[in-house]
Amino acid sequence: MSRSLPQPEEIEPEGTRPGKDGPRARPGKTPPTIPIPPPQTPARPRARTRPSRDLTVPPWGFVVPALLVYALVVLYPSIAGVAYAFTDWSGIGDASFVGLANFRALLDDQRTLDSVVNTLLLTVAVVVVQNVVGLLLALGVDTNIRSKSLLRVVFFAPAVVSPVMVAFLWKYVYNPEPTAGLNGLLGAVGLGALRQDWLGDPSLALWSVAAMVVWQYAGYSMVIFLAGLQGVPPELHEAAKIDGAGTWQRFRYVTWPMLAPALTVNLMLSTIGGLKLFDQVYAATNGGPGTASETLSTALFKEAFVYGKFGYSTAVALVLALFVAAVSLVQLRFLRAREVTA
Repeated sequence: MSRSLPQPEEIEPEGTRPGKDGPRARPGKTPPTIPIPPPQTPARPRARTRPSRDLTVPPWGFVVPALLVYALVVLYPSIAGVAYAFTDWSGIGDASFVGLANFRALLDDQRTLDSVVNTLLLTVAVVVVQNVVGLLLALGVDTNIRSKSLLRVVFFAPAVVSPVMVAFLWKYVYNPEPTAGLNGLLGAVGLGALRQDWLGDPSLALWSVAAMVVWQYAGYSMVIFLAGLQGVPPELHEAAKIDGAGTWQRFRYVTWPMLAPALTVNLMLSTIGGLKLFDQVYAATNGGPGTASETLSTALFKEAFVYGKFGYSTAVALVLALFVAAVSLVQLRFLRAREVTA
């Protein structure tokens, strides 16, 4: 029998023999790496927590404090004032219900009726002149002049000054002395014949107050008109120039219709301000001489705090508030319709 010879042992090349950590890679290849997970720490039991409460404040919660203050300072006095208008309350003690007696007395009180007429005249003068001057100032500073920014500040500055301070300033301007204020200026330029007692003459006192108000708030109207002018597209003016439109025609058919919203705001503000004007009149003339410059606001103030007729003065205030609201609503409706047509 043939005897099989022992086969030579196959020698594996170095680097391919299995080692302790697993099979070795072949030469020229990187041995595979086996990621070893980090030792895990046993999880601790989570403590029991109470469910958290939602502490988010609703949006209306931020308005409540302001509403409470408004109701206490504005709404309650207004509602109480309406009730006092039907009483004879003198400001002290109890009030007795008198019905419409205060309103009948208002129609028979010549002083109050004169104040109504003065209020209307003053309002018309302020509304017309203030808006005309404000529009002219806005057109003047809406140009390429270098000093336009400075002029805007100068013209607007009186609007931020206290009305009482303006009244005392103009009391000096209206000083009746021949060498002081406006009279002194008229004498210096050879117009001494025009010197007047501006606040002491019954025929001039109301218009002197109107000039004071226009001087203070014309710059305010200017700013509103200026915002409207800057909102006019320049392409419209360029197209109008190409069509041969002149300066007046461009203003009449391009600029003026586009100023309708600004005109609405200015007319509303100046009308309401004129109807309830008090500070300048009271500080400059106190409604005098006589009742020449008395307005509804100064009349109801005197009826309450000078004569002690709080019930009657409240009736006058109620009439003033209703009158201002009616005029404002009619004016707003008319001006809004003009905006649509423009």
